[in-house]
Amino acid sequence: MNTEIKYLIPVLMLLLFHCDVYSQSTYQFGALPSLNLNRKLDNDWSLNAKLESRQLFRRGEINGNTDNEYDYILTDFSLIAAKKVGLNSRIAAGYLIRFEDAEVFHRFIQQYVIIQKMSGYRLAHRLLSDQTFSKAEKPEIRFRYRITAEIPLNGESVDPGEFYLKLNNEYINSFQAMEYDLEIRLIPLLGFAKLNQAWTIE
Repeated sequence: MNTEIKYLIPVLMLLLFHCDVYSQSTYQFGALPSLNLNRKLDNDWSLNAKLESRQLFRRGEINGNTDNEYDYILTDFSLIAAKKVGLNSRIAAGYLIRFEDAEVFHRFIQQYVIIQKMSGYRLAHRLLSDQTFSKAEKPEIRFRYRITAEIPLNGESVDPGEFYLKLNNEYINSFQAMEYDLEIRLIPLLGFAKLNQAWTIE
């Protein structure tokens, strides 16, 4: 990990602990394993296929009851095509199918991504809209903004055969049945880049 990042992470943690923090009184602890396949195509096109599942190991209330029962939540499969439209930006569109509680959800996705190459890490800004349809629920429309820092754990860039850290902060605005909801996510991820002849695996 480069020197700037080693100093940046503790400073950010101190700033977070310095502020007053308010949150919900319940919590959930689980896993979100995923397989992410990327392939570059001709004329600045690329293809991304992702398989992801969500499992819950523990849930409860802070200073209250806890439930340690394992619970399988859902499985997602998505396929997204993207085209580079600038030096550091691309547009994309795709489809996601979700299997949850014996129900099937269909989601259509449109996004715009800008990537900034900083000294020793990459910063990505993603603007996304999606529309979800199912027989179980009314249609849901969301507008999302996500900022992601991708930090190599070896050297100055993420190379094949190396681990990297991703820090995601996302703001999700949701509209469903005339109701509005805002969700804020902070997700740390550990990734491994592996290169084969056709696909990049993350």
